[in-house]
Amino acid sequence: MIRIVRSTIIDAPTDRVWALLRDFNGHDRWHPAVGKSSIERGQSSDKVGCVRHFFLRDGAELREQLLTLSDLEQTFSYCLIDTPVPLFNYVAHVRLAPVTDGDRTFWDWRCSFTTRNGEEAEMTRMVSEDIYEAGFAAIRAQLAASSGLEGRA
Repeated sequence: MIRIVRSTIIDAPTDRVWALLRDFNGHDRWHPAVGKSSIERGQSSDKVGCVRHFFLRDGAELREQLLTLSDLEQTFSYCLIDTPVPLFNYVAHVRLAPVTDGDRTFWDWRCSFTTRNGEEAEMTRMVSEDIYEAGFAAIRAQLAASSGLEGRA
C-alpha cells in the first residue's frame, strides 16, 4: 500500500479555502487538470455517496465518490471508482485547520492506494505533483486573484 501525505499553508482564512474545496463538484473551477465535471443522478455535491463524473483536460474520464463531509471539522474524503490510470483502492482525505498566526489555513491532503508492480514511483509522482501540488498552487492563485494579491501568492 502506498501512502502519500502532502500539506501546505494557504494565506487565507479556513472559511475562504473551505468555501472552494467543500463543493465536491467544484474542482473543474480551480484544478488545472480538470476540464469538466458533473454529479451523477442530479444529486447534490455535498451529499455523502454522490459520484462526480469528470474529464481531465487531456480527455481522461474519471469517477469519484464522496465518502465523508464535515463542515464542522472542514474535512472530506473520497475514493476513485473508475480511472484510466492504475490507481487501485485509492482513498483520499482532505482536512483544513486554522493557523492562528496570520489567519491562514493548514491544508492536509493524503491518500492511500495500490498500483501495478513497477509503477509505484510514477503513480506516487503523479498524485503528489500533478494532483496535490498542482491543486495547492491553483487554490493559492485563485484566492490571491480574488483578493487582488496576485503578485504575493
